[in-house]
Amino acid sequence: MSRFAYVNGRYLPQSEAAVNIEDRGFQFADAIYEVVHLFDGRFIDADRHLDRLDRSLREIRLPAPMGRSALIAVLNEVARRNRLREGLLYMQVSRGVARRDHPFPNPAPRPTLVVTIRRIPPYPTSPDGWAGSVITTPDIRWGRCDIKSVGLLPNVLARQAAREQGANEAILVDQDGMVTEGAATSFWIVDAAGVLRTRALDHAILPGCTRGALIALLDQAGIAHSEERFSVADLRQAREAFISSATSFVKPIVTVDGAAVGDGKIGPVTRQLFDLFARHVKGNL
Repeated sequence: MSRFAYVNGRYLPQSEAAVNIEDRGFQFADAIYEVVHLFDGRFIDADRHLDRLDRSLREIRLPAPMGRSALIAVLNEVARRNRLREGLLYMQVSRGVARRDHPFPNPAPRPTLVVTIRRIPPYPTSPDGWAGSVITTPDIRWGRCDIKSVGLLPNVLARQAAREQGANEAILVDQDGMVTEGAATSFWIVDAAGVLRTRALDHAILPGCTRGALIALLDQAGIAHSEERFSVADLRQAREAFISSATSFVKPIVTVDGAAVGDGKIGPVTRQLFDLFARHVKGNL
């Protein structure tokens, strides 16, 4: 089946979709992006993702290409034309096409909006068989990781290093030996004292939408948790670990740099949160 994309007001076969070579997203990574999980015809945590899209646009002083209701209509139409009820929608907004020069173009060009969708594997039925491994690697990204920029070269290099070592994800570590996040995920541990922890939001990490949804679910369920920094040493002593994202959902991590996390098995807290988030996605809460 031919795949369809949306590019600046037109729905096109993806093989024919294109942007100008002087688009600032291509020339400077002067663009932001967002990803939304479509499950059973529903956008999961759509408001969180679109709020984050709006925030990223504001942070780089880029006007929205259209209003939210119009954008949701585009997302729905892309899913419909591709005949998908489960998949991953990708949207990217750049500052548009202009002569290559570093400052913002004046007058401002029309922002470029691209939307695509791809099929993804079925939602995992249980954490068993879904567990993975990670490596640790230095965090060499820029100072505003809270903006969902398309400038992802450090993340690409980290993920490639993980793949070459047979791992699912790279966990990034700052100059102080503190864990920031995964190359494309949020990272959580149950520490040696049994406390569920993830790093507090700051400029060093992306405000993950699955992370935010999980925290809301934890609060609703009365499950204690802590948002605070933790070190690689804390990670190596952790009882449990997992990553979260729109594509990883809640993914147990059983080894770090080849060493077992805890007893090397999926822990009870991770199992509980896998089930909690699965019910959230499937609308069973």
